[in-house]
Amino acid sequence: MTERRLLLVNGPNLNLLGTREPEIYGSTTLAQIEQAVTDLAEQHGLAVDAVQSNHEGVLIDAIHAARNACAGIIINPGAFTHTSVAIADALAAVELTVVEVHLSNIHKREQFRHHSYVSPVADMVVAGAGPLGYELAVRFLASRL
Repeated sequence: MTERRLLLVNGPNLNLLGTREPEIYGSTTLAQIEQAVTDLAEQHGLAVDAVQSNHEGVLIDAIHAARNACAGIIINPGAFTHTSVAIADALAAVELTVVEVHLSNIHKREQFRHHSYVSPVADMVVAGAGPLGYELAVRFLASRL
């Protein structure tokens, strides 16, 4: 296993960051988040593989591939947070350190967003910190490696 590599997973609609509901998600684009994660990870001697998809199976395949290639996963599952047992099962199966990140505080939003299938398999959950949540995730994972 390459212990100095992280997988950054972003789920559905996160490709629209920067323009999608900026009052909720802010004005930072996904490309900016990916660059910030990469830059910070490099400061800790870590490389980053980033994937974003609106398709659940693509995300699951990336998680499976990380099993033998990465030491940890940062995931913002987007709406799959509240619907995908399959993503939670994939994260549990790969047995890597997982950080779940949400730009908004899902607990201050609609009731259906309060439940996460991912949180029970995550080692850390960050919600409501905006793009800073991804930075916290990198720092947490770097401290664990």
